[in-house]
Amino acid sequence: MTTPSTSADPHTVPTSWWHQLDDGRIQCDVCPRACKLREGQRGVCFVRGRSDDQIVLTSYGRSSGLCIDPIEKKPLNHFLPGTAVLSLGTAGCNLACRFCQNWDISKSKDVDRLSSVAWPESIAQEARRLGCASVAFTYNDPVIFTEYAVDTARACREVGVASVAVSAGYVCDEPRRALYSEMDAVNIDLKAFDDDFYRHVAMGSLAPVLDTLRYIHHETDAWLEVTTLVIPGHNDSVDELDQLSGWIADELGPEVPLHFSAFHPDYRMLDVASTPVETLRSARRLARANGLQYVYTGNVHDPEGDATPCAGCGATLVQRDRYDIVAWHLDDNGACTECGRQLEGVVHGPPGDWGRRRQPVRLRRRSR
Repeated sequence: MTTPSTSADPHTVPTSWWHQLDDGRIQCDVCPRACKLREGQRGVCFVRGRSDDQIVLTSYGRSSGLCIDPIEKKPLNHFLPGTAVLSLGTAGCNLACRFCQNWDISKSKDVDRLSSVAWPESIAQEARRLGCASVAFTYNDPVIFTEYAVDTARACREVGVASVAVSAGYVCDEPRRALYSEMDAVNIDLKAFDDDFYRHVAMGSLAPVLDTLRYIHHETDAWLEVTTLVIPGHNDSVDELDQLSGWIADELGPEVPLHFSAFHPDYRMLDVASTPVETLRSARRLARANGLQYVYTGNVHDPEGDATPCAGCGATLVQRDRYDIVAWHLDDNGACTECGRQLEGVVHGPPGDWGRRRQPVRLRRRSR
Protein backbone atom coordinates (compact mmCIF):
# COMPACT_ATOMS: atom_id res chain seq x y z
CA MET A 1 0.00 0.00 0.00
CA THR A 2 1.11 3.56 -0.69
CA THR A 3 2.11 5.40 2.46
CA PRO A 4 1.52 9.11 3.18
CA SER A 5 4.33 11.58 2.73
CA THR A 6 5.78 13.59 5.57
CA SER A 7 3.02 16.15 4.93
CA ALA A 8 0.40 16.57 7.64
CA ASP A 9 -2.19 15.82 4.98
CA PRO A 10 -2.86 12.04 4.90
CA HIS A 11 -4.23 12.39 1.35
CA THR A 12 -0.85 13.53 -0.01
CA VAL A 13 1.45 10.64 -0.94
CA PRO A 14 4.79 10.37 -2.77
CA THR A 15 4.87 9.06 -6.33
CA SER A 16 7.45 7.17 -8.38
CA TRP A 17 7.28 8.50 -11.95
CA TRP A 18 9.28 11.72 -12.15
CA HIS A 19 12.82 12.95 -12.65
CA GLN A 20 14.92 16.02 -11.92
CA LEU A 21 15.79 18.40 -14.77
CA ASP A 22 19.04 20.34 -15.12
CA ASP A 23 17.27 23.67 -14.65
CA GLY A 24 16.00 22.68 -11.19
CA ARG A 25 12.50 21.77 -12.25
CA ILE A 26 11.03 18.28 -11.78
CA GLN A 27 9.25 16.55 -14.66
CA CYS A 28 6.21 14.37 -13.97
CA ASP A 29 6.44 11.19 -16.06
CA VAL A 30 2.92 9.80 -15.61
CA CYS A 31 1.52 11.04 -18.91
CA PRO A 32 2.84 12.51 -22.17
CA ARG A 33 2.13 16.05 -20.98
CA ALA A 34 5.42 15.82 -19.07
CA CYS A 35 4.60 18.73 -16.76
CA LYS A 36 7.79 20.48 -15.61
CA LEU A 37 7.26 21.92 -12.16
CA ARG A 38 8.93 24.17 -9.63
CA GLU A 39 8.26 23.86 -5.91
CA GLY A 40 4.58 24.37 -5.11
CA GLN A 41 3.36 24.08 -8.68
CA ARG A 42 0.76 21.54 -9.82
CA GLY A 43 0.47 19.75 -13.13
CA VAL A 44 -2.31 20.14 -15.68
CA CYS A 45 -4.22 17.34 -13.94
CA PHE A 46 -4.16 19.48 -10.76
CA VAL A 47 -3.94 16.50 -8.37
CA ARG A 48 -0.22 15.81 -8.98
CA GLY A 49 2.26 18.48 -8.01
CA ARG A 50 5.71 19.24 -6.65
CA SER A 51 6.17 19.32 -2.89
CA ASP A 52 9.34 18.77 -0.83
CA ASP A 53 11.35 18.27 -4.05
CA GLN A 54 9.28 15.35 -5.30
CA ILE A 55 6.06 14.79 -7.22
CA VAL A 56 3.16 13.93 -4.92
CA LEU A 57 -0.43 12.83 -5.43
CA THR A 58 -2.79 15.05 -3.43
CA SER A 59 -6.04 13.10 -3.92
CA TYR A 60 -5.21 9.74 -2.36
CA GLY A 61 -8.27 8.48 -0.47
CA ARG A 62 -10.42 11.34 -1.79
CA SER A 63 -13.43 10.28 -3.84
CA SER A 64 -15.53 12.80 -5.75
CA GLY A 65 -18.58 10.61 -5.16
CA LEU A 66 -19.52 6.95 -5.07
CA CYS A 67 -22.51 5.42 -6.85
CA ILE A 68 -23.71 1.92 -7.63
CA ASP A 69 -24.22 1.59 -11.39
CA PRO A 70 -25.05 -1.22 -13.80
CA ILE A 71 -21.80 -2.51 -15.28
CA GLU A 72 -23.26 -1.85 -18.74
CA LYS A 73 -23.06 1.89 -17.99
CA LYS A 74 -19.25 1.91 -18.08
CA PRO A 75 -19.90 0.68 -20.87
CA LEU A 76 -18.93 -2.98 -20.50
CA ASN A 77 -21.25 -5.48 -22.18
CA HIS A 78 -19.03 -8.56 -21.95
CA PHE A 79 -17.81 -8.30 -18.36
CA LEU A 80 -20.05 -9.77 -15.63
CA PRO A 81 -23.24 -8.60 -17.42
CA GLY A 82 -26.21 -7.61 -15.31
CA THR A 83 -24.12 -6.98 -12.18
CA ALA A 84 -23.68 -3.89 -10.04
CA VAL A 85 -20.44 -1.90 -9.95
CA LEU A 86 -19.37 0.60 -7.30
CA SER A 87 -18.14 3.65 -9.26
CA LEU A 88 -15.77 6.31 -7.97
CA GLY A 89 -13.41 9.00 -9.20
CA THR A 90 -11.45 11.96 -7.92
CA ALA A 91 -11.06 15.56 -9.09
CA GLY A 92 -8.88 16.54 -12.05
CA CYS A 93 -7.92 15.14 -15.47
CA ASN A 94 -4.82 15.13 -17.68
CA LEU A 95 -6.81 15.89 -20.85
CA ALA A 96 -8.94 18.95 -21.57
CA CYS A 97 -11.74 17.68 -23.80
CA ARG A 98 -14.01 20.47 -24.94
CA PHE A 99 -16.95 18.04 -24.83
CA CYS A 100 -16.31 16.58 -21.37
CA GLN A 101 -19.48 15.10 -19.86
CA ASN A 102 -18.02 15.18 -16.32
CA TRP A 103 -16.36 18.60 -16.52
CA ASP A 104 -17.66 19.64 -13.08
CA ILE A 105 -15.44 16.90 -11.61
CA SER A 106 -12.58 16.65 -14.08
CA LYS A 107 -11.96 20.39 -14.25
CA SER A 108 -12.65 21.25 -10.64
CA LYS A 109 -9.91 22.81 -8.50
CA ASP A 110 -12.07 22.58 -5.36
CA VAL A 111 -10.94 19.14 -4.26
CA ASP A 112 -11.90 19.50 -0.61
CA ARG A 113 -15.49 20.54 -1.32
CA LEU A 114 -16.10 17.82 -3.89
CA SER A 115 -14.42 14.93 -2.12
CA SER A 116 -15.26 12.56 0.67
CA VAL A 117 -12.83 10.25 2.47
CA ALA A 118 -12.67 6.79 0.90
CA TRP A 119 -9.65 4.63 1.73
CA PRO A 120 -8.92 1.56 -0.44
CA GLU A 121 -9.85 -0.96 2.25
CA SER A 122 -13.14 0.82 2.98
CA ILE A 123 -14.09 0.87 -0.70
CA ALA A 124 -13.38 -2.85 -1.05
CA GLN A 125 -15.35 -3.78 2.06
CA GLU A 126 -18.28 -1.56 1.11
CA ALA A 127 -18.43 -2.99 -2.42
CA ARG A 128 -18.61 -6.47 -1.00
CA ARG A 129 -21.25 -5.48 1.59
CA LEU A 130 -23.40 -3.87 -1.09
CA GLY A 131 -23.21 -6.89 -3.39
CA CYS A 132 -21.18 -5.18 -6.10
CA ALA A 133 -19.22 -7.56 -8.30
CA SER A 134 -16.69 -4.88 -9.15
CA VAL A 135 -15.35 -1.40 -8.42
CA ALA A 136 -14.86 1.05 -11.30
CA PHE A 137 -12.43 3.96 -11.42
CA THR A 138 -14.35 6.38 -13.59
CA TYR A 139 -15.85 9.91 -13.86
CA ASN A 140 -12.32 11.23 -14.33
CA ASP A 141 -9.26 9.28 -15.47
CA PRO A 142 -7.56 6.85 -13.04
CA VAL A 143 -4.26 7.55 -14.83
CA ILE A 144 -3.85 10.66 -12.68
CA PHE A 145 -4.54 8.79 -9.43
CA THR A 146 -2.76 5.54 -10.34
CA GLU A 147 -1.37 4.91 -6.85
CA TYR A 148 -4.83 5.22 -5.29
CA ALA A 149 -6.46 3.05 -7.98
CA VAL A 150 -3.80 0.33 -7.73
CA ASP A 151 -4.03 0.12 -3.93
CA THR A 152 -7.83 -0.04 -4.15
CA ALA A 153 -7.70 -2.75 -6.82
CA ARG A 154 -5.42 -4.82 -4.61
CA ALA A 155 -7.70 -4.36 -1.62
CA CYS A 156 -10.67 -5.40 -3.77
CA ARG A 157 -8.88 -8.53 -4.93
CA GLU A 158 -8.42 -9.56 -1.29
CA VAL A 159 -12.19 -9.68 -0.80
CA GLY A 160 -13.15 -11.16 -4.17
CA VAL A 161 -14.23 -7.93 -5.89
CA ALA A 162 -13.07 -7.17 -9.43
CA SER A 163 -11.61 -3.84 -10.60
CA VAL A 164 -12.47 -1.83 -13.70
CA ALA A 165 -10.70 1.18 -15.24
CA VAL A 166 -12.62 3.60 -17.45
CA SER A 167 -9.84 5.61 -19.02
CA ALA A 168 -8.70 7.67 -21.98
CA GLY A 169 -5.42 5.74 -22.00
CA TYR A 170 -3.24 8.88 -22.24
CA VAL A 171 -0.31 7.62 -20.19
CA CYS A 172 3.40 6.77 -20.36
CA ASP A 173 4.75 3.24 -20.46
CA GLU A 174 5.73 2.50 -16.84
CA PRO A 175 2.59 3.86 -15.15
CA ARG A 176 0.55 2.25 -17.95
CA ARG A 177 1.89 -1.11 -16.90
CA ALA A 178 1.43 -0.39 -13.21
CA LEU A 179 -2.22 0.64 -13.59
CA TYR A 180 -3.79 -1.64 -16.19
CA SER A 181 -2.01 -4.82 -15.10
CA GLU A 182 -4.00 -4.60 -11.85
CA MET A 183 -7.37 -4.33 -13.61
CA ASP A 184 -9.82 -7.10 -14.45
CA ALA A 185 -11.53 -5.06 -17.16
CA VAL A 186 -10.81 -1.79 -18.97
CA ASN A 187 -12.85 0.46 -21.22
CA ILE A 188 -10.65 2.85 -23.20
CA ASP A 189 -12.15 6.01 -24.64
CA LEU A 190 -10.70 6.25 -28.15
CA LYS A 191 -11.79 9.81 -28.78
CA ALA A 192 -11.03 9.89 -32.51
CA PHE A 193 -8.67 8.41 -35.05
CA ASP A 194 -7.09 11.73 -35.96
CA ASP A 195 -4.19 13.42 -34.21
CA ASP A 196 -5.48 16.90 -35.08
CA PHE A 197 -8.68 16.11 -33.16
CA TYR A 198 -6.65 15.01 -30.15
CA ARG A 199 -4.48 18.15 -30.26
CA HIS A 200 -7.23 20.72 -30.77
CA VAL A 201 -10.30 19.16 -29.13
CA ALA A 202 -8.86 16.94 -26.37
CA MET A 203 -5.48 18.66 -25.92
CA GLY A 204 -3.55 15.42 -26.19
CA SER A 205 -2.22 13.09 -28.87
CA LEU A 206 -3.38 9.82 -30.45
CA ALA A 207 -0.25 7.64 -30.48
CA PRO A 208 0.00 7.01 -26.70
CA VAL A 209 -3.66 5.91 -26.65
CA LEU A 210 -3.03 3.38 -29.42
CA ASP A 211 -0.01 2.11 -27.46
CA THR A 212 -2.25 1.71 -24.41
CA LEU A 213 -4.82 -0.29 -26.37
CA ARG A 214 -2.15 -2.60 -27.74
CA TYR A 215 -0.61 -3.08 -24.30
CA ILE A 216 -3.88 -3.90 -22.52
CA HIS A 217 -5.06 -6.36 -25.14
CA HIS A 218 -1.79 -8.14 -25.86
CA GLU A 219 0.10 -7.96 -22.56
CA THR A 220 -2.47 -8.10 -19.75
CA ASP A 221 -5.29 -10.42 -18.70
CA ALA A 222 -7.77 -7.53 -18.46
CA TRP A 223 -10.91 -7.72 -20.58
CA LEU A 224 -10.89 -4.78 -23.01
CA GLU A 225 -13.72 -2.80 -24.60
CA VAL A 226 -13.42 0.46 -26.57
CA THR A 227 -15.73 3.49 -26.72
CA THR A 228 -15.84 6.34 -29.23
CA LEU A 229 -18.10 9.32 -28.64
CA VAL A 230 -19.24 10.28 -32.14
CA ILE A 231 -19.36 14.08 -32.48
CA PRO A 232 -21.05 15.57 -35.55
CA GLY A 233 -18.62 17.47 -37.76
CA HIS A 234 -15.58 16.48 -35.70
CA ASN A 235 -14.93 12.72 -35.78
CA ASP A 236 -17.93 11.28 -37.65
CA SER A 237 -16.65 11.08 -41.24
CA VAL A 238 -17.02 7.74 -42.99
CA ASP A 239 -13.28 7.69 -43.71
CA GLU A 240 -12.28 8.24 -40.08
CA LEU A 241 -14.76 5.71 -38.67
CA ASP A 242 -13.59 3.22 -41.28
CA GLN A 243 -9.96 3.70 -40.24
CA LEU A 244 -10.80 3.53 -36.54
CA SER A 245 -12.78 0.29 -36.69
CA GLY A 246 -10.36 -1.24 -39.19
CA TRP A 247 -7.42 -0.51 -36.87
CA ILE A 248 -9.20 -2.19 -33.95
CA ALA A 249 -9.96 -5.27 -36.05
CA ASP A 250 -6.40 -5.51 -37.39
CA GLU A 251 -4.36 -4.50 -34.33
CA LEU A 252 -6.50 -5.84 -31.48
CA GLY A 253 -8.78 -8.43 -33.02
CA PRO A 254 -12.38 -8.89 -34.16
CA GLU A 255 -13.54 -10.00 -30.71
CA VAL A 256 -12.87 -6.62 -29.01
CA PRO A 257 -16.22 -4.86 -28.45
CA LEU A 258 -16.56 -1.33 -29.81
CA HIS A 259 -19.18 1.13 -28.52
CA PHE A 260 -20.24 4.11 -30.64
CA SER A 261 -21.88 6.59 -28.25
CA ALA A 262 -24.03 9.60 -29.03
CA PHE A 263 -22.73 13.07 -28.22
CA HIS A 264 -24.94 15.53 -26.36
CA PRO A 265 -23.97 19.25 -26.16
CA ASP A 266 -21.99 19.95 -22.98
CA TYR A 267 -19.17 22.02 -21.47
CA ARG A 268 -17.47 23.97 -24.29
CA MET A 269 -19.26 22.32 -27.22
CA LEU A 270 -22.77 23.62 -26.64
CA ASP A 271 -22.96 24.76 -30.26
CA VAL A 272 -22.68 21.23 -31.69
CA ALA A 273 -25.86 19.22 -32.33
CA SER A 274 -26.52 15.84 -30.77
CA THR A 275 -25.47 12.79 -32.76
CA PRO A 276 -28.27 11.43 -34.99
CA VAL A 277 -29.15 7.80 -34.29
CA GLU A 278 -28.61 6.95 -37.95
CA THR A 279 -24.98 8.14 -37.72
CA LEU A 280 -24.35 5.57 -34.99
CA ARG A 281 -26.15 2.86 -36.91
CA SER A 282 -24.09 3.60 -40.02
CA ALA A 283 -20.88 3.51 -37.94
CA ARG A 284 -21.96 0.17 -36.52
CA ARG A 285 -22.59 -1.30 -39.99
CA LEU A 286 -19.20 -0.04 -41.16
CA ALA A 287 -17.37 -1.54 -38.18
CA ARG A 288 -19.08 -4.88 -38.63
CA ALA A 289 -18.15 -4.83 -42.32
CA ASN A 290 -14.54 -4.34 -41.17
CA GLY A 291 -14.78 -7.59 -39.23
CA LEU A 292 -15.65 -6.51 -35.68
CA GLN A 293 -18.02 -9.04 -34.16
CA TYR A 294 -19.45 -6.93 -31.33
CA VAL A 295 -20.37 -3.33 -32.11
CA TYR A 296 -22.79 -1.37 -29.94
CA THR A 297 -24.56 1.98 -30.00
CA GLY A 298 -24.85 3.98 -26.78
CA ASN A 299 -26.64 6.99 -25.29
CA VAL A 300 -29.59 6.26 -27.59
CA HIS A 301 -32.48 3.80 -27.67
CA ASP A 302 -31.47 1.30 -30.34
CA PRO A 303 -32.43 -2.36 -29.68
CA GLU A 304 -30.28 -3.68 -32.52
CA GLY A 305 -27.26 -1.75 -31.27
CA ASP A 306 -27.90 -3.02 -27.73
CA ALA A 307 -27.86 -6.70 -28.74
CA THR A 308 -24.96 -9.16 -28.48
CA PRO A 309 -24.94 -11.62 -31.39
CA CYS A 310 -23.35 -15.05 -31.48
CA ALA A 311 -20.23 -14.89 -33.64
CA GLY A 312 -20.90 -18.49 -34.65
CA CYS A 313 -24.55 -18.88 -35.64
CA GLY A 314 -25.74 -15.27 -35.48
CA ALA A 315 -28.38 -15.86 -32.80
CA THR A 316 -29.03 -13.04 -30.33
CA LEU A 317 -27.26 -14.02 -27.12
CA VAL A 318 -28.12 -10.99 -25.00
CA GLN A 319 -30.84 -8.43 -25.69
CA ARG A 320 -30.73 -5.20 -23.72
CA ASP A 321 -33.15 -2.34 -23.30
CA ARG A 322 -30.58 0.33 -22.48
CA TYR A 323 -29.16 -1.07 -19.21
CA ASP A 324 -31.79 -3.76 -18.64
CA ILE A 325 -31.13 -7.30 -19.87
CA VAL A 326 -34.44 -8.50 -21.32
CA ALA A 327 -33.31 -11.74 -23.02
CA TRP A 328 -30.45 -14.14 -22.24
CA HIS A 329 -29.44 -17.11 -24.39
CA LEU A 330 -26.16 -18.20 -22.84
CA ASP A 331 -25.56 -21.25 -20.67
CA ASP A 332 -23.92 -21.00 -17.25
CA ASN A 333 -20.47 -21.14 -18.87
CA GLY A 334 -21.20 -18.26 -21.25
CA ALA A 335 -21.77 -20.35 -24.40
CA CYS A 336 -24.51 -19.91 -27.00
CA THR A 337 -27.49 -22.15 -26.23
CA GLU A 338 -28.04 -22.66 -29.98
CA CYS A 339 -24.59 -23.64 -31.30
CA GLY A 340 -22.39 -23.89 -28.20
CA ARG A 341 -19.88 -21.22 -29.23
CA GLN A 342 -18.29 -19.43 -26.27
CA LEU A 343 -18.97 -15.71 -25.99
CA GLU A 344 -15.78 -13.69 -25.66
CA GLY A 345 -15.63 -11.90 -22.33
CA VAL A 346 -16.10 -12.72 -18.65
CA VAL A 347 -19.43 -14.41 -17.88
CA HIS A 348 -19.96 -16.23 -14.59
CA GLY A 349 -23.34 -17.95 -14.71
CA PRO A 350 -26.63 -16.20 -15.52
CA PRO A 351 -26.78 -12.39 -15.38
CA GLY A 352 -27.66 -10.39 -12.34
CA ASP A 353 -30.77 -8.22 -12.29
CA TRP A 354 -29.37 -4.84 -11.26
CA GLY A 355 -30.86 -3.20 -14.34
CA ARG A 356 -30.67 0.56 -14.88
CA ARG A 357 -30.77 1.66 -11.24
CA ARG A 358 -28.23 4.19 -10.01
CA GLN A 359 -27.73 4.50 -6.27
CA PRO A 360 -25.51 7.05 -4.48
CA VAL A 361 -23.40 5.58 -1.67
CA ARG A 362 -21.97 7.19 1.44
CA LEU A 363 -19.14 5.27 3.02
CA ARG A 364 -19.33 4.63 6.71
CA ARG A 365 -16.45 6.49 8.31
CA ARG A 366 -13.42 4.38 9.13
CA SER A 367 -9.98 5.50 10.16
CA ARG A 368 -7.18 4.52 7.85
